Amino acid sequence: MHNDHQKNKELPKVVVLLGPTACGKTGWGLKLAEKFAGEIISADSRQVYKKMDVGTAKARGGWRWNGLRRTYFVEGIPHHLMDFLDPSKVFTVAEFRDKAIKYIKITLENGRLPIIVGGTALYIQALVDNWQIPRVVANKKLRESLENKSNEELVNWLNRFDPDTVLVIDQKNKRRLIRALEVCIISGQPFSKQRLVGEPLFNFLQIGIDVPKEVLHEKIDKRLDKMMAEGLVKEAESLVKQKYDWNLPSMSGIGYREFKDYFAGKISLEEALKKLKQDNHNYAKRQMTWFKRDKRVKWCGEYEEAESLVNDFVNSK
Repeated sequence: MHNDHQKNKELPKVVVLLGPTACGKTGWGLKLAEKFAGEIISADSRQVYKKMDVGTAKARGGWRWNGLRRTYFVEGIPHHLMDFLDPSKVFTVAEFRDKAIKYIKITLENGRLPIIVGGTALYIQALVDNWQIPRVVANKKLRESLENKSNEELVNWLNRFDPDTVLVIDQKNKRRLIRALEVCIISGQPFSKQRLVGEPLFNFLQIGIDVPKEVLHEKIDKRLDKMMAEGLVKEAESLVKQKYDWNLPSMSGIGYREFKDYFAGKISLEEALKKLKQDNHNYAKRQMTWFKRDKRVKWCGEYEEAESLVNDFVNSK
């Protein structure tokens, strides 16, 4: 093992800042980037989308030319993999991994520190462990037969094939359930066993933001109230008017799908907000279940702790 560790130490250094929704990653990430001449690579499966700003809690920024390419800047810090994809598109874990590697290399070539910031656990692990992800091609017939089943039936099925994935999957997101089942059925292997760990490409320091559960729930609820005040309903409505379908990955994610029944006149706005808060609490719990399994993550309650960890990491030989 010692040799492996040595080998890892010689690889280029990358910082990862992770944690559950609303725990404060954006603020910490900007401070770290400011302090250590960093560029941020977003690991957030919803902030990749254009036109989805309020509901994804995207940091307010703007696009500008940065050398030969256009880059999204927030407070003078370049951000990659953010605000670039049309909501009609799908962005897979494999695509994230490939693109994140590309932007890490570009950041390193610029002599800057790559800082991965986000809460999409699958993205982060695929990158850190350099997953070799098999491309299981969608099967139309199988997919159609799964579409006809209820979410509950799909969860029960998936539980038989792959109880590990059931623990962390969003059980209200039919598209995700179908994809996981499809991979299990077509490949004959659990979705969670599909990913082979590849050779390490970088030396990662993973930092997690530790927030007590009660405090986190309060932060989530406050943030959602603020989103409502900032026009979340209007944003969701404009996406529906632009004919983005509720089954799209972008629209079936947390933050937008909760308004589907409200727009259909089935529930009140108050009920939609209550659902939104509950869904976010559940999501934070799933994120923590996943993150806590990775013993390499160093948990910090205060920003200063994180800064000193990064400082030691960057300056270590």
